[in-house]
Amino acid sequence: MENQSPSQLITRLEELRRQVHFHNFRYHVLDDPVISDYEYDQLVQELRQIEADHPEWITPDSPSQRAGSAPSEKFTKIRHPSQILSLASASDEEGVRAWYERIRKLDERVAQTSFTVEPKIDGLTVVLHYQDGVFVQGATRGDGEVGEDITTNLKTVRALPLRIPVEPKDSEAPGLLVVRGEAFITIKDFEALNKRLEEAGEKTYLNPRNTAAGSLRQLDSSLTATRPLTLLVYAIITAEADLPVSQYERLEYLKSLGFPVPDAKLCMDLEGAITACEDLRQKRDHLPFEADGSVIKINDLGLAESLGFVGKDPRGALAVKFPAREVTTNLLEIGVNVGRTGVLTPYAVLEPVEIGGVIVKQATLHNFDYIAEKDIRVGDRVAVKRAGDVIPYVIGPIESTRTGEERPYVPPEICPVCDQPVEHFEGEVAWYCVNASCPAQLIRHLEHFVSREAMDIVGLGIKIVEQLVNAGLVSDVADLYSLRRDDLLKLEGFAEKKADNLLASVEASRKQPLARLINALGIRSVGEVMAVDLTYHYRDLDMLSRAGFDELQQIEGVGPNISQAIVDWFAKARNRDLLEKFRAAGFWPKVEDISPKSETEQPFEGLSFVITGTLPGFTREGVKEFIENHGGKVIDSVSKKLSYLVLGENPGSKLEKARFLNVPILDEEGLKKLATG
Repeated sequence: MENQSPSQLITRLEELRRQVHFHNFRYHVLDDPVISDYEYDQLVQELRQIEADHPEWITPDSPSQRAGSAPSEKFTKIRHPSQILSLASASDEEGVRAWYERIRKLDERVAQTSFTVEPKIDGLTVVLHYQDGVFVQGATRGDGEVGEDITTNLKTVRALPLRIPVEPKDSEAPGLLVVRGEAFITIKDFEALNKRLEEAGEKTYLNPRNTAAGSLRQLDSSLTATRPLTLLVYAIITAEADLPVSQYERLEYLKSLGFPVPDAKLCMDLEGAITACEDLRQKRDHLPFEADGSVIKINDLGLAESLGFVGKDPRGALAVKFPAREVTTNLLEIGVNVGRTGVLTPYAVLEPVEIGGVIVKQATLHNFDYIAEKDIRVGDRVAVKRAGDVIPYVIGPIESTRTGEERPYVPPEICPVCDQPVEHFEGEVAWYCVNASCPAQLIRHLEHFVSREAMDIVGLGIKIVEQLVNAGLVSDVADLYSLRRDDLLKLEGFAEKKADNLLASVEASRKQPLARLINALGIRSVGEVMAVDLTYHYRDLDMLSRAGFDELQQIEGVGPNISQAIVDWFAKARNRDLLEKFRAAGFWPKVEDISPKSETEQPFEGLSFVITGTLPGFTREGVKEFIENHGGKVIDSVSKKLSYLVLGENPGSKLEKARFLNVPILDEEGLKKLATG
């Protein structure tokens, strides 16, 4: 860069910004990246270097501005260009038909119109302003007329395009464009966030919606940048452009500009819309985000606008609410679970109650601080919520129903499993059992060790793990490799075939690679991906055990917390003893050739794969690992850009879509041949 003129540097800077915006869009919106993480990081690093040398060239739409800035003292108010309205709602089909009849009487054209049906995302409504294609301002909905300026925070949301159109287009972006969307956190990301916080002994969050809202209203946007926020845009408020006249076409238009949009179904009549709402309700548990209903919109936006309003509710759209998933019941007792890292987690024992078709007897209470903050007492009538596959949780007590017989809860001073004292460190939410021999920790550690993502020891479920621990046959995970047939036959439910199958599974796990074993050890913050990265630098556990704090931080993706966790794990005497037991048992995997993955020739480099159905020769995680070990990337969605669909037994709808898009299809044998060239 030293030899480049200022004009050349500016040209290069603009090109870098364009590329980074484009690759952000491919990754965070389409889930279909076209370059590796390493290549992306190189682009970002070069961009930041130029901006560091020339801070006067930094613009608001630069990708470097997503990281967040210094804390603000308060949010300023923004008046929206027009009212950001809420919707009237119905709770059942009868209510939908009543709405339809009302608007049909106002305008007979309703009888011939089509409808769109979209999910009603349970997030935070945001209003985004673009000037000449550049994101210039973002606000909360507020009271519908005035919202709060959260522009800096919204810039940290990687699904939000800072410049439109994201991909090169023949037409330019409108001079002015204001759109409405919903910011949220997916259920998967929310659960992962809470898991990380829990393992770190920090306070967990109650639900995705409140977490998203709180994240976007942080005065310090650098904190917002650490939250896994995403976005869907579904309406145009105003624009200096000729716009499509139907809702369905507007969603396609927004998508063409680079906005992430919700999946919408175009329905030719009311019956189709009612069916689509029911389909969405049945898919509720499988949606990636929390949704509290669906939205029916008249597709003809001119007709919808001409219908006017009832109060502040537009007549041309209706929210159809899903059945409630919040009920009340009696809290009978508060129990405590002990995790594999020793964290004590309270849970509620409930009077059985049905929520969303499921009988619920227990619910999480998050942590002991949560119980105190909400003043939850044993004997309380409590509100309980269940959303999708998320574990039910107690929202709080119904204080008006108290009789005076309820008992305040006091956190335990001893572990409920091993009766040893527990510790609560100042500044942390978590309470810990620090007894390394605690049976509960051992059971959870074993459960993790044998799991599909770790050593994948088939047939060793939690019940058998508990049997082995309670019988004294295993005192740590290495003891699994010393199990004897005669000892297993003494356990209840074990016949010769079951014992032989279990021993065969344990024996088969000896062939697992080093990365699997590192993941299985349960080192805090070291999961599947990090375990694989470590094996590119360390041949075996001996080498890894000798790695120092500073040395570990030289590895891409390893920060001070992970470095310290690795060093601390190998420093403990009981863990060193565990490694010696592995060695004595003849289980000591090694990597024969240590070389960074970016430097090795990979047959799947640059290729993307979607897997549908089950492959006889692989587990689900096994085929993913096979593809990634050969340089490929496994994604979830089928598109024209997909390299291959991997076809197994009992495939889903992805096969039909792949055929429609002419995506190449491989069976298991074809995948293996592709790997060998």
